[in-house]
Amino acid sequence: MKVITLRTEKRVQLVNITEKIQSLIRREKWEKGAILLFVPHTTAGITINEGADPDVCRDIEHVLSTLIPHRGPYRHMEGNADAHIKTVMTGNSNLVILEEESLKLGTWQSIFFCEYDGPRTRQVWVRYLPA
Repeated sequence: MKVITLRTEKRVQLVNITEKIQSLIRREKWEKGAILLFVPHTTAGITINEGADPDVCRDIEHVLSTLIPHRGPYRHMEGNADAHIKTVMTGNSNLVILEEESLKLGTWQSIFFCEYDGPRTRQVWVRYLPA
């Protein structure tokens, strides 16, 4: 297993990590199969969505924060109940096909780390699954 460490800057933030993952794939010479991406945090997730237009991420951040506000009638008293709920919405893992040392993503797709309780130092765990 390999670990990608990143530092987020805002409480709610989608961070494009596609190039970090692609660089790891090339460095490790992983050629064919799949990679499993896992976020070992209960207040952060991972998703695949459009990476060409940064307004898509801003819209996702805004809508999730509108639907699930930071302050609400939550029973969890740590002050981050909304972050736990947002993580349920995006999930904490993704499986991506790998061919010829390259992620097989659609034309507009990118991989995003989803921060919901930042800023923090976070990890994404990466497991290569050879074909």
